[in-house]
Amino acid sequence: MTSSAFDVEAIRKDFPILTREVHGRPLVYLDSANTSHKPRAVLDAIEDFYAAHNSNVARAVHTLGSEATTLFEASRDKVAAFINAASREEIVFTKNSSEALNLIAYSISNATTTPGAERFRIGPGDEIVVTEMEHHSNLVPWQLLAQRTGATFRWLPIDDDGRLVESSIDEIINERTKIVSFVHQSNALGTVNPVARLVERAHAVGALVVLDASQSVPHMPVDVQALGIDLMAFTGHKMYGPTGVGVLWGRYDLLAEMPPFLAGGEMIETVDMAGTTYALPPHRFEAGTPMIAEAIGLGAAVDYLTAIGMDAVHDHEQALTAYALEAMATVPGLRIIGPDQPVDRGATISFALKGVHPHDVSQLLDEQGIAVRAGHHCARPVCVRYGIAATTRASFGIYTTTAEIDALVAGVARVSEVFA
Repeated sequence: MTSSAFDVEAIRKDFPILTREVHGRPLVYLDSANTSHKPRAVLDAIEDFYAAHNSNVARAVHTLGSEATTLFEASRDKVAAFINAASREEIVFTKNSSEALNLIAYSISNATTTPGAERFRIGPGDEIVVTEMEHHSNLVPWQLLAQRTGATFRWLPIDDDGRLVESSIDEIINERTKIVSFVHQSNALGTVNPVARLVERAHAVGALVVLDASQSVPHMPVDVQALGIDLMAFTGHKMYGPTGVGVLWGRYDLLAEMPPFLAGGEMIETVDMAGTTYALPPHRFEAGTPMIAEAIGLGAAVDYLTAIGMDAVHDHEQALTAYALEAMATVPGLRIIGPDQPVDRGATISFALKGVHPHDVSQLLDEQGIAVRAGHHCARPVCVRYGIAATTRASFGIYTTTAEIDALVAGVARVSEVFA
């Protein structure tokens, strides 16, 4: 069970949506890996901005413009502190993890023709490495980069337990490797990857390390300096913040050499009809009017999580995961897809129920008020690896209780009986 210091019932009161019913049943929300709900503090921060401070940022010296800019940049400071960035200038606001990862990939391809960006140049004979468990957002951009540049696209395989094949790391990450991009915690398997091992090998051969932290930043302490990575992406809507805002973190020396991805207002230093020079990071990568209210909402989400404490969040969810894995093992015909032990795995559990399509499982659970996700979870190669079309996925958050897990297990057992 979780620590008595973690008051899940008090936390639940901060989330208005958790009071609603679905099909006449109390909502049991087990889809936080898809998107998390928002506490009142985040909703209030967004409403307050629009009601009292609405203005564009970095474009006006009037009072509202100054207030908006101050609030927006304060969120950058909060995010920097939350992940222990070396400076606020290492935080680039994007609209989600997908945009952050695409920004990196397109900036690298732009380096081919950009003076001063030699360390990012990639071409025939070079290799890009990902893992077989990646979300499509950390797979397709690298496939496209390989197509644009002539580089070779490779991947680290996963074993029957949902973990990386250790023996493949030193062979696949080699002297030709220029980029190693991998997920911190798998959205499909729950697996927490060995960051230190992968970083050590990648840096030993001179490769850049990109981390997809979409499923880790909301659930565990993440310290970018301690991890030793080079670039990282995560998103606001999975960490109790709004949709439409994400973050690219990068070591400042790298961001300072990366060519821009999108061009327009505010990402420039000077513009002349004969040519343009670009702003320093992070503004070089924030062309146009940014997601102002959303970034302010993300700052409020960071404050909320910081007040709880990420160690406490992690402990709570680890206890839930252990409880759920044990309870789900009692359901006849249920197969966990991914690690079946609560070691180096997060609070996301995908499963298959013998003889029942995952969409039917999800629909029948919804009729009981239980929200889970069904499909390949934007990680189709995982399903291909295990010879299945899709899975049902239950994922937990700070507001999840053991009673909700009990409801899930009982609900899945009823579904199994229906199709028996």
